Amino acid sequence: MNTTLRKRTYEWGDPLEGAAKAKSMSGFEYLTAINNDEIPPPPLMVTLGFEKPDIKQGEATFYFKPEEYHYNPIGSVHGGVVSAILDSVMGCTLQTTLPTGVGYTTLELKVNFLKAVSYQTGRMIATGRIIHSGKSTALIEGSLADEKGTVYAHGVSTCMLFPFNNK
Repeated sequence: MNTTLRKRTYEWGDPLEGAAKAKSMSGFEYLTAINNDEIPPPPLMVTLGFEKPDIKQGEATFYFKPEEYHYNPIGSVHGGVVSAILDSVMGCTLQTTLPTGVGYTTLELKVNFLKAVSYQTGRMIATGRIIHSGKSTALIEGSLADEKGTVYAHGVSTCMLFPFNNK
């Protein structure tokens, strides 16, 4: 068997440092602090090679370039990677609207895979949009497209909103 091994090395910051600070900041302030390197980005972003998101109130945009280390056994980007970036962009879209003391978690995630993603696809753009945000739940949608605008996946997420326990 002729196998050429590849190697990838990376580092990440303490995720609990950011989680603790999140309780005393609005969602938008928290994401801004990550983008400004005041708080370490979540290890998932570093592990999967996601770029820091562009954020505005009620909007988030994520970017990533598919690589071989994202591949599944059949030679395309694993659906879990596509789901992860959609879950991330939908959650961060919601997070940009949350006041200090309010957190969220994903209750349900549905993803439709429309086209296979490979490293040849090039840089991908994930965008989120809030459909509804109430007192206890929110519904958000997201899409993953290439730089030409071709959509490769679409997702919908239901999130639960809750007050942080500041103890």
